[in-house]
Amino acid sequence: MKVSVVLCTYTMDMYDHFAEAADSVLSQTYDDVELAVIVDGTPEVYDRVEEEYGDCEDVVVHCNDENAGLLKSRNKGAEIASGDVVAFIDDDAIADEEWVERLVRAYEEEDAIAAGGKMTPEWLAGKPSFLPEEFYWLVGVTHRGFADGPGEVRNTFGSNISFRADIFEELGGFDANIGGRKGDANLQGGETELCARMREQYGRGVWYDPEATVAHKVFDYRTDFFWLLDRAFWQGYSKRAMETLVQEGGSEEGEFIGNLLTEFVPGRVKKLARSPSIAAVVQLMMLLVFTLCVGSGYVYGLWKWFDRS
Repeated sequence: MKVSVVLCTYTMDMYDHFAEAADSVLSQTYDDVELAVIVDGTPEVYDRVEEEYGDCEDVVVHCNDENAGLLKSRNKGAEIASGDVVAFIDDDAIADEEWVERLVRAYEEEDAIAAGGKMTPEWLAGKPSFLPEEFYWLVGVTHRGFADGPGEVRNTFGSNISFRADIFEELGGFDANIGGRKGDANLQGGETELCARMREQYGRGVWYDPEATVAHKVFDYRTDFFWLLDRAFWQGYSKRAMETLVQEGGSEEGEFIGNLLTEFVPGRVKKLARSPSIAAVVQLMMLLVFTLCVGSGYVYGLWKWFDRS
């Protein structure tokens, strides 16, 4: 089984990070791996990628004529890929050396049609003490309560997800209008929309293997308190939009909110009562603040998407 890993990049500012991501893909324990690099309309980046990776037997490189955005670039990567499986990773991530091997195991042993794994944090500016693990998803990291262990989920993060190539093609790839639909630049969730369509068509989700890990670099700006509040609001908005665009778009979010209210918050209150600390109080408060921000975004989405549903 050949696995093609699509890696998109577009700016010289990210080149060193891109190179780390590319090298992690080319250093997998699994042998039959192809790296498909899509440079999104930046000739100087393409020239450097060609210079450093163009002679590699297992690397194919393409440059878009103009900046097309992440989802279109990923679709182009899938087009030029030759693998039986197409996987996706971002240029701010580093794959564990056994990542592809674990994904292949899901296809061979679980008969998966899509597979993904866990995103772990690499805090480049230190872990923010106020950010609860339940909201790590705000920074692109698998959060507390995502899944109890291996099994089928709706979707994993877009930087650690893969599909059987024929399934991806039959689905038409990512909806490239996500993020730009009707001028709505704040709409997020390309992998959510695709996987919801996959469940509608095939009745199957993504096989999740927590041992198939990819580290996500969390840059300094992503640990800023006000950036996280803004992120939480627009994530809530996007959750509502996904419910409008596809059936069952918000089922896992509803389960998360239920766990938050019935398990995570009460658990933190009990822990705080046993071992009082300022850090625990702050995290409990932030748990409620982020929940309120997500809820506010969701309510805004209810209003804005009312006439589109």
